Amino acid sequence: MSHTPVQFIVRKGVLFCSLLAIVAFCCAQLAGGAEPPTTPKANQLMAQAGSKIQQELRDKGFVLGQPIFVRIFKFTGMLEVWMDKGRGFELFKSYRVCTYSGFLGPKVNEGDGQAPEGFYSVSAEQMRPNSSYHLAFDVGYPNEFDTAKNRTGGLIMVHGNCQSVGCFAMTDGRIEEIYLLAHEALRKGQERFAVHIFPFALTPLNLKKFAASPWSKFWQTLEPGYTAFEQSKRVPEISVHNGEYVMAAQGHKLAMQQTFEQGR
Repeated sequence: MSHTPVQFIVRKGVLFCSLLAIVAFCCAQLAGGAEPPTTPKANQLMAQAGSKIQQELRDKGFVLGQPIFVRIFKFTGMLEVWMDKGRGFELFKSYRVCTYSGFLGPKVNEGDGQAPEGFYSVSAEQMRPNSSYHLAFDVGYPNEFDTAKNRTGGLIMVHGNCQSVGCFAMTDGRIEEIYLLAHEALRKGQERFAVHIFPFALTPLNLKKFAASPWSKFWQTLEPGYTAFEQSKRVPEISVHNGEYVMAAQGHKLAMQQTFEQGR
């Protein structure tokens, strides 16, 4: 079958565009950024949140899609969203946690009603646009440290609906903003964002105040990560070695705490 020059050019154009799409997809995968899942409902909610939050972002010198970092403090019931302008993270906004389960201290067992503490991270695959709790993302519990300690459970979320069983629940309006910031950061190329969950600000004064807690030594394992961010405003590189958290600093691995007592 013969083709006219126009048909041949169109077919070549379609093929070229298809190749470009494949190349773009492959480059995105190599860059580490999987497209976060979404739904029509989530898109509508994010659009509404965007219309409310854009001016606040501009007023503070931020741009939607910049990398984010999340910190949660149980004692004060606050969730912080930090954003990276390229020279370190700056606090964008603090959100009141509507409710969370349990008490100060980490999650240990499935069904213990506890929300976790430690160093977690969220990739695109952990976003939950179709959550029955409005919108949600999975914080990544259990992580490698939790697994090494034989801690059980899972599906620990930051979500809406202001009710919680082991999760961190926000009001719907707050999770819409937080979810939008996370979704856009992942969509624009952030491979994953860190979520650091602490019982309270791990200052020497607070650690002394709570020294009688059975979790005091566990909290000391988290303190170097807390302090590193406070001093540098850069998220420290934290891994697990021999079942303990370690932090990369100036090219060397520093043991955050080599002994651990469960305390219960």
